[in-house]
Amino acid sequence: MIVELKQYVVDAFTESVFTGNPAAVCVLERWLPDGVMQKIAAENCLSETAFAVKTGDRYHLRWFTPGCEVGLCGHATLATAYVLTRFYEPEAQNLTFDSRSGVLTVEKQGDRFCLDFPAARLEAQELTPAMTDMLGAVPAETFIASSLMFVLDSEEQVREFKPDFAKMLALPEGTGVLITAPAHEGADYDFVSRCFFPKQAINEDPVCGSAHCRFVPYWAKRLGKSTLTGRQLSARGGYLYCEDRGDRVRISGPAALFSQAIIHVPVEE
Repeated sequence: MIVELKQYVVDAFTESVFTGNPAAVCVLERWLPDGVMQKIAAENCLSETAFAVKTGDRYHLRWFTPGCEVGLCGHATLATAYVLTRFYEPEAQNLTFDSRSGVLTVEKQGDRFCLDFPAARLEAQELTPAMTDMLGAVPAETFIASSLMFVLDSEEQVREFKPDFAKMLALPEGTGVLITAPAHEGADYDFVSRCFFPKQAINEDPVCGSAHCRFVPYWAKRLGKSTLTGRQLSARGGYLYCEDRGDRVRISGPAALFSQAIIHVPVEE
């Protein structure tokens, strides 16, 4: 049986297409089999495809990379909120999602969407020769919170970093590699970052909201401020407007619609 589904592609954390982080969004009446959702995500070949099903007054939200289901995704949550408020619930100002990471909320604030996510608990991680070889540098600090997080000395180091995905895949620690550094003097943002998840079939994630659940608590403490702006230095790039709230992190940004389509999905009866 062929099922026809609406699918949207939205660029998140940007005001215009071709920048930010693209996510596909499917709003379903009922769940498809997990294997089918995984195949849709692999066919899309975007860092995430989000699937949402309404239950009562909230939505259940799941995210798939081309290789696996993940427990939390910021940009695809923002993209889903954009789709729901534009095409399904135009009067909604607040959305609540049930997810593998608990209850997540999104507030529409003008052209921006504000995500309320759980803050990650960073643990100091012993630096290994394999890590320094992968980085090509000695980081100032090393942490782990599911992914490895390396704090570098300068924005230039983050910008100029040339990832070796084979070396990342060989690291036994962490599901991803995150690098971050303070912004250069005079910048209109506070810190920079790049994010890599080859173990999840995403080489470089263009703008990663969930990584900022790690970055924001760290930089808030280091810089002594609760409101921060992050800039992700991928080729597409993006800005994230963040607030540290202790055990929660608020991450805001706009979104832009790239496409609407009907996809034709084979499903066993």
